[in-house]
Amino acid sequence: MSKVSDISLKIKTEYSEKLELAINLLFETWKNGKWVYIMGNGGSASTATHLVADLSKTICNNPEEKGLKTMSLFDNPPLVSATINDWGWENLYVNQLKTFYESGGVGFAISVHGGSGKDLSGQWSQNVLKGLQYIKDHGGKTIGLSGFDGGAMKNLVDVCVHIPADSTPLVESFHSVLHHLIVFR
Repeated sequence: MSKVSDISLKIKTEYSEKLELAINLLFETWKNGKWVYIMGNGGSASTATHLVADLSKTICNNPEEKGLKTMSLFDNPPLVSATINDWGWENLYVNQLKTFYESGGVGFAISVHGGSGKDLSGQWSQNVLKGLQYIKDHGGKTIGLSGFDGGAMKNLVDVCVHIPADSTPLVESFHSVLHHLIVFR
């Protein structure tokens, strides 16, 4: 069996329950008229933007229906660059949540490494982890998509779907598939 087939089988058998939990949490959020705050860096920021569009519009069958109130915390370039410039990369999401977060909201994080690993800029995805923790500290629920070893995010969120692969392109591809599975469910 190929590496992709192994991962697909693992997702189908081991993660169907976690996907159901994430779907149910998002459905309850929609029914209650609450917000979903989506976070990601790099390619995951692009996936976050795509997920916002799908949860806001694609879940609707016609223009009279109400989509899920969603916001990507990376999609306002002036706000993102001002926040990073003045308060640092690690505070990007938590500082926005201090302004935008409403009680009962859900944090949805997408991170290939889930906060494990580092490079020249330091420990990866600390902004995502801080944003998730802020939401949890304020009574919200959290969902995460991760890869590699899952990082700290795997144990931080209420529901984590972890892709057991050590390849950024493979993890990002599966995250896109998972996001579409969630939306179309």
